[in-house]
Amino acid sequence: MQTIYPQRARMTTGQQRAWDRNWGRWGADVADLPDGPLDAAGWFGRAAPVVLEIGSGMGESTAVMAMAAPDVDHLAVEIYQPGLAQLLLRIEQAEIGNLRLLRGDAYTFLHEHVAAGSLHAVRIYFPDPWPKRRHHKRRLVRPELVALVTSRLAVGATLHLATDWEPYAQEMLAACVTEPGLRNTAPHGFATRPAWRPITKFEQRARDEGRVVRDLLFARL
Repeated sequence: MQTIYPQRARMTTGQQRAWDRNWGRWGADVADLPDGPLDAAGWFGRAAPVVLEIGSGMGESTAVMAMAAPDVDHLAVEIYQPGLAQLLLRIEQAEIGNLRLLRGDAYTFLHEHVAAGSLHAVRIYFPDPWPKRRHHKRRLVRPELVALVTSRLAVGATLHLATDWEPYAQEMLAACVTEPGLRNTAPHGFATRPAWRPITKFEQRARDEGRVVRDLLFARL
């Protein structure tokens, strides 16, 4: 299953410098990871619950959520190098110690480097909706990914999704509802946005343009 597609990746001078200073310390390429599950405790220097965010973008909300939950370790997997570099800047400036970055394909990382039942939560916020019908097959949140994520969640752990694209929201909901290992925590389909999920500039722009943002929050049975 392919979950990433080529993008332009030109970094600013500041992003390039942040990358050169910090990638070796706080980042790793999925393709370069040793075989088997990631040694998160070794990387973070402690044993703590681990949250995985798939598609951290420019890292605005990722950094805020990591700082708000210092007792939880956060992994962000993203393919867009300028976004990762910007997040490295945020880590450096705010001295965030519980956040590590991965560059590469999320499906490969989950399949090859995450042990079953090991994650405290998985978050996928505003993935590319690929609105043209011929591109729908490129959408990240599909039944096969939901099944894989579910297998990596601990009992009671959560899968949290958000999108501002209504057709994709319905598709996400269908994929999660039909996964037997998940339970919808919202009685009427979509969940209320949790207060701890920050509203980013991207989300605010979507709201200003009249698009309704949908959250989905499912728990592992």
